[in-house]
Amino acid sequence: MLASRSLRAASSRPTFAAKPAARGRRAMTVMAKRNEVSESYAKALVELADEKGKLEPVHADVDAITSLLKENKKLNELISNPVVDGEKKRAVLSKIGKEAGFQQYTNNFLNLLVEKDRLGLLEEICESFEEQYCKLTDTQVATLRSAVKLEQEQQFLIAKKLQELTGSKNIKLKPVIDQALIAGFVVEYGSSQIDLSIRGQIEKVAEQLTTEMKLKMA
Repeated sequence: MLASRSLRAASSRPTFAAKPAARGRRAMTVMAKRNEVSESYAKALVELADEKGKLEPVHADVDAITSLLKENKKLNELISNPVVDGEKKRAVLSKIGKEAGFQQYTNNFLNLLVEKDRLGLLEEICESFEEQYCKLTDTQVATLRSAVKLEQEQQFLIAKKLQELTGSKNIKLKPVIDQALIAGFVVEYGSSQIDLSIRGQIEKVAEQLTTEMKLKMA
């Protein structure tokens, strides 16, 4: 079970100033509070998993939850719906955890979110967990866009090369299929990009030809 001290601040509801504020400002305040709450819960889970030597398996669980929330719209709606009974949500999450083989720390954490009525923040919490995990483990996240699905060996070689370029201890690739690339791939990390796609090469040639034509016409 998660330490109550780590989550005490997260369990409190947002407070509002007594003075009336514009609707936009109020929305920004609530959003800021939500982010703080999500970060607090995520931090508690990261610290607990790291302390217990279960950071990697718990991270794998959070990855699975993130994918599930993106792929299963009905599940997302169910856990975000305040009208749905907490016990029903708990039963659904328990079934998912059992089928997926989640760590007990992950299952306990999900139950805590149900108990504290914070399940609606699960997606934000997963995002914050990923950010904090990457910072803690010196992991560079990169988006790998390709026209077709790349083999595991190809992804490994790309990750290894990216590791050399960035100097990061770990590389996490997020594969995305983009048929508009025609062939090849594009790697995006931080503010940098490596374009080895056919479309990228065509665009470079087109740009060179356009520049040459402008120079001739000048």
